[in-house]
Amino acid sequence: MAKKTQTPSSTETVENALSKSEQFIANNQKSLTIIVIAVLAIVAIYLGYKNWYLAPMEEEARSQIFNAEYHFERDSFRLALNGTENDLGFLDIAKQYGPSRTGNLANYYCGICYRQLGEYETAIGYLKKFDAGDKMLTPVAYGAIGDCYVELQQLAEGAKYYEKAASYEPNEFISPLFLKKAGQVHVSLGNYAKAVKLYEAIKSDYTKSTEGRDIEKEIARVKMLMASK
Repeated sequence: MAKKTQTPSSTETVENALSKSEQFIANNQKSLTIIVIAVLAIVAIYLGYKNWYLAPMEEEARSQIFNAEYHFERDSFRLALNGTENDLGFLDIAKQYGPSRTGNLANYYCGICYRQLGEYETAIGYLKKFDAGDKMLTPVAYGAIGDCYVELQQLAEGAKYYEKAASYEPNEFISPLFLKKAGQVHVSLGNYAKAVKLYEAIKSDYTKSTEGRDIEKEIARVKMLMASK
C-alpha cells in the first residue's frame, strides 16, 4: 500500500515564509539599516534643496525678470538681454538663477531675443538649453529653433524642428502653423510626397484653422510639381 504524502497546511506555509523573512532581516540587519538611513538622507537633502535653496531662488528670480520682460514686450531685445545698470537682463538671470523655473524661462527669452536680432546660432544654443516641458512654450521654442535653422540654410534640420513643434502638444493654433512651415521647407528640398502628407494632415485634422482654409490649393500645387518631376 502506497504511503500518503502529507502536504504542509497553508498555516505552516505562511509560518515558514515568515520565519525565512525574519531570518533574512536578522542576517542583513546592518545592511538594511544603512539602506533606510541612505533613503531618508536623500529625501531630506531633496526637501532641503527644494524648500530652502530652490524656493528662495525662484522668488528672487521672479522679482528680477520683470523689467527684462518689459523691454522684451517693447521689442527692445538688446536691452532685454543685457539689462541696465539697475536691472538684470535675461542673460544674467539665466546664468545666476539657472536651476529655477524662471532661470530656465530666461533661456527661452534669450533664444527668442537672439533670433529677432539675427544671431541664429546663439539663439539655437539658448533655445536648446530651455528645459522642455511647458505645454505652450515648448512647441514655440521648437518652432523658433526651426526658424533659426532655416535662416542658416539648414533646411532639413529646420523641417525636423517644425514637425517636433507641431506634434508636441497638438492643438488648433500651433500645430497647423508648423505643419505648413515644415511642408514649405520640404517643397524647397524637393520632398514633395512628404510635403503633401503634412498638408493633408492639416486638411484632415485642422480644417478650421487659418492654414486649413486654403490648404487644398497647396496640396494641388505640390501634386502638380510631383507630376512634372
